[in-house]
Amino acid sequence: MRRGLNLLGLAACVALLGYAWYAQAVLLLDPCPLCIFQRIGVAAAGVLFLLAALHNPGRWGARLYGALLVTAALATIAVAARHLWIQHLPEGAVPACGATLSYMLEVFPVADVVRKVLTGSGECARITWSLFGLSMPGWVLLAATGLGVLGGYANFSSRRA
Repeated sequence: MRRGLNLLGLAACVALLGYAWYAQAVLLLDPCPLCIFQRIGVAAAGVLFLLAALHNPGRWGARLYGALLVTAALATIAVAARHLWIQHLPEGAVPACGATLSYMLEVFPVADVVRKVLTGSGECARITWSLFGLSMPGWVLLAATGLGVLGGYANFSSRRA
């Protein structure tokens, strides 16, 4: 059961990243820096789900995978929540648009880039896609919550098969 649930989590991560690619390549929705960080969080969860499924560890190993999956999900939730908060700021309170993520990575140390990206900027405030009234980071927040619950349930429950 544990292996199957971890594979389900992996499939969900692949589907989320596949749609992100579709939105960027086909719908021509360029991701902002916070979107990129959310993709990194989902990709990290996907890698952890894959490793947990392949390894199919015993009780303590599964708990470690569960803790790592919940941590990856919480980090993704935090970035998505920050993104939603920036999107809902009044127009005058939104920070100005900054440099692109690729440029910042070339010029600044990684710690400075992370700090700058998490403060958000004007391009992160724009809502270019929504479904049922929720923007992309809203859906990522819900999906990351589901991934965290699935990862915790799959790896903290006592069933291994």
